[in-house]
Amino acid sequence: MERHLCQRDPLKRLRTAGDQPRADLDTSWDPVAAWYKRWVGKEGSEYHRKLAIPAVLDLLDLRPGETLLDIGCGTGVLSTHLPPQISYIGVDLSPRLIAYARAVHKRAGRFLVGDARKLQQVPGLDRSIADAAVFLLSLQDMGPPEPVLAGAAWAVKETGRIVALMFHPCFRVPRQSGWGWDDQRKLQYRRVDSYLSPMAVPVRPVARGQPGAIKSFHAPLQDYVNGLAKLGLVIDRLVEIPAYPGVKRTGPNAKAENRANSEIPLFLGLRARRLRPS
Repeated sequence: MERHLCQRDPLKRLRTAGDQPRADLDTSWDPVAAWYKRWVGKEGSEYHRKLAIPAVLDLLDLRPGETLLDIGCGTGVLSTHLPPQISYIGVDLSPRLIAYARAVHKRAGRFLVGDARKLQQVPGLDRSIADAAVFLLSLQDMGPPEPVLAGAAWAVKETGRIVALMFHPCFRVPRQSGWGWDDQRKLQYRRVDSYLSPMAVPVRPVARGQPGAIKSFHAPLQDYVNGLAKLGLVIDRLVEIPAYPGVKRTGPNAKAENRANSEIPLFLGLRARRLRPS
């Protein structure tokens, strides 16, 4: 999952030792579960609490009695922020993260181990089980979007919706984008080296010499929009979320950094619903 949020740039991973890797879960966060749960805590990072979770809840617009499927739930941080009377189901490929979620959020709902690319095969899930499905900073860690979106569409009701919040694919391409500094203009700018080419980027969020690796999957925005359209889903709302003023910088270049972080979005949030015949 795209859970690698750190204080300076969310695409730079914190470097802390993780657990032993498991080769059979090549897109799972099981190898770095210990690092992640230590860092994210019970209620999420600063970026979760101030930016990502408020945006997701606004897009979901949950009503009492509805069921929410959290795909790529990790440690279950979203479950602690839900309004009352929401039935919650969290799914993640990492057994270690699910074990932690069950221990910490005992009364939040159900937590299931399962592959988001094969939701139809996850025990405990059925077609149209949820009123809404959500990807909270997880979609870009699950491989090509097509099978993952298809699983979400299978799991939600005909009147349901799918919400995804991700790092903005136009500006936050792993290893292919970053901040630059123009000393003459005293200007921070965003550099993008590659965008249209889908890619799987190996990432090591742990310290040098320690085991543990993940993959981050980049796809251009058109792949998400067209992938949803092929499933009969249309985007009825899209938001682009800057880091500033939710998260503010300090230091000698703070003014330029905060300005850049107010203009160049960190996250992209979208909501999709099924097309209805006129």
